[in-house]
Amino acid sequence: MLNNSGFDRFSFLNYQDISVFTQKYSGSIFVIKYGGSAMKNYNLRLKVIEDLAFLYSLGIKIILVHGGGPFINDWLVKLNIKPKFENGIRITDYNTMEIVEMVLSGKVNKQLVSLLSKKNILSVGLSGKDCNLITASSLFNSCNNFVGKVEKINNKLLNLLLDNNYIPVIASIASDFENCTYNINADTVAGAISSSMNANKLILLTDTPGVMLDMSDSSTLIKTLTLNYVNELKKKKVITGGMLPKIDCCIDGLLSSSSMSSAHIIDGRIEHSLLYELLTLDRLGSMITLS
Repeated sequence: MLNNSGFDRFSFLNYQDISVFTQKYSGSIFVIKYGGSAMKNYNLRLKVIEDLAFLYSLGIKIILVHGGGPFINDWLVKLNIKPKFENGIRITDYNTMEIVEMVLSGKVNKQLVSLLSKKNILSVGLSGKDCNLITASSLFNSCNNFVGKVEKINNKLLNLLLDNNYIPVIASIASDFENCTYNINADTVAGAISSSMNANKLILLTDTPGVMLDMSDSSTLIKTLTLNYVNELKKKKVITGGMLPKIDCCIDGLLSSSSMSSAHIIDGRIEHSLLYELLTLDRLGSMITLS
């Protein structure tokens, strides 16, 4: 039975609904990707940590994958390096790669672990390099573009941490068999981990309300999408740019994980958006299903 301790902090949640969701989700694996401009607002970051702590208290096994694009851009500008993107993917030369690793692994990752620790949550900060958690390869086969793709996930390490009630906090950096370091899109990493771990949920917490018919009008948000509808929106160029890797990793996760019934893209700029999406009937983001 759900412990009511701390429940009153979230007045928008219905206790009876939470009891139902707890029975449904307890022991499940949720892969949550946290990124976008929502990371820069400290108060919003604290709300995300509160949400993670509450989900953790329900017995949900959480794997947290994070990006940090806004922080990377800040440091690139400081060093007179112009950020470059193609189809939502950061173009990463050697100098940019050094900054990306420094910011994601050295700064953002440790800040998130520290905040979780203050909530008395067991967590471990990792990058894909640790214990060969992620084996990468080049996405573009270019000698000066260190954007990577995922070749393999070390499930043994993740299961070890989850079985001992730790939250793995993972920066989307990894190396290949020749020890070359790559920057991998955090959405892609989250999708690959959810597939490999046969996760029950994949949630992308970002800086957009979700999939919209008109990206400038949040009232056109599409709350439920099937695979066929996604393909239709791609053909019509409704889904483009940075939304492409998000949608693709959701679809890949759904196709690869026999346990996953839905994936979610939600707005991290809204306080407690994780709890609204996962623990209320109305939801607030886009949910993707196969049919």
